[in-house]
Amino acid sequence: MNNNIQIFDTTLRDGEQVPGSKLNTAEKIIIADQLELLGVNVIEAGFPVSSPGDFEAVEAIAKRIKNATVCALSRAVEKDIDAAADALKHSVAPRIHTGIGTSDFHVYSKLNMNRNSVIEHAVSAVKYAKKKIFDVEFYAEDAGRTENQYLARVIEAVIQAGATVINIPDTTGFCLPEEYGAKIKYLMEHVNGIENVILSTHCHNDLGLATANAIAGIENGARQIECTINGIGERAGNTSLEEVVMIMRKHENLKFINSINTQLLCETSQMVSEMMNMPIQANKAIVGSNAFAHSSGIHQDGFLKNRENYEIIFPEEVGALDSSIVLTARSGRAALAFRLKNLGYEFSKDEITELYAAFLIVADKEKEIRDEQLHMIAKTPINLAILNH
Repeated sequence: MNNNIQIFDTTLRDGEQVPGSKLNTAEKIIIADQLELLGVNVIEAGFPVSSPGDFEAVEAIAKRIKNATVCALSRAVEKDIDAAADALKHSVAPRIHTGIGTSDFHVYSKLNMNRNSVIEHAVSAVKYAKKKIFDVEFYAEDAGRTENQYLARVIEAVIQAGATVINIPDTTGFCLPEEYGAKIKYLMEHVNGIENVILSTHCHNDLGLATANAIAGIENGARQIECTINGIGERAGNTSLEEVVMIMRKHENLKFINSINTQLLCETSQMVSEMMNMPIQANKAIVGSNAFAHSSGIHQDGFLKNRENYEIIFPEEVGALDSSIVLTARSGRAALAFRLKNLGYEFSKDEITELYAAFLIVADKEKEIRDEQLHMIAKTPINLAILNH
């Protein structure tokens, strides 16, 4: 089986559904350009039928992007599919992404249908979309909570109708990784024609498992991951692009490859954060401000001896600033000596021990020791009156 994993970015569609993150067309084009530069395979540009502004943005991105598939979302409704096809008409590589809910929650309480009528609507939508654009992705909304045998019936039917990509969303983020992986494996083994399409993961993070579920999906046969920059998205967010990409890069035993230029990850993350008004939490994996910061004395000592003691990713791999030694009351002598040396000071081991006592007096009062305070410690004899000022 081909181990190339397609990266489907839905920052401009699912990510933009976050309250307060609305983008105008010009802003969407800037992000789309960056995503193309980053190397994503598919850009889901929006939901054209939802508003004139969304239609305009998808159309503009479709005209502009040359090195990635441009995808537009629709429900299993003809007017939605018409709008998606019209917005994509100038795309070099267009894709319509249509679908319907398949879990019993959706079938009976949201759609007020039965299982057979859902399959009929799904097949009809795929056939209609196929008349307009060859590349048709079908999503089985809430597949994570859909009974596997029924899900297999739906998927087999839409493959026969012409779907080229099959999206298995864990819409509510409910699945455990082993459950989601087993679901993908079941489909791979029980759906006729599954070898002719790409299975895709689309995992939400309601229980903090989106990244783990996406990896479980590709381990069991999926070959596309739907994700967003910084993991933004509905409710608790989506699978984080930077996380799944770096998991694949770091775990070479998985033997998965992707087309992402990882050195642009931090730049792209910051752009999306600023433009979509979504601050990045400091401890966010890969792109958070603390991702390469060391403040514990034990960690600092080990890092200074060999960075691989505490860093499995080097900052330059993802376009981050250099690793940092942050001085706090938890820091040790090695870190103090390192930071003082960076400021141009050379002290003996005994002198560092003496200065460390002064350092702790200041550190116990501060969350973090700044360079100007280090200068004061380095240039001033141990004078408690000054240090306590």
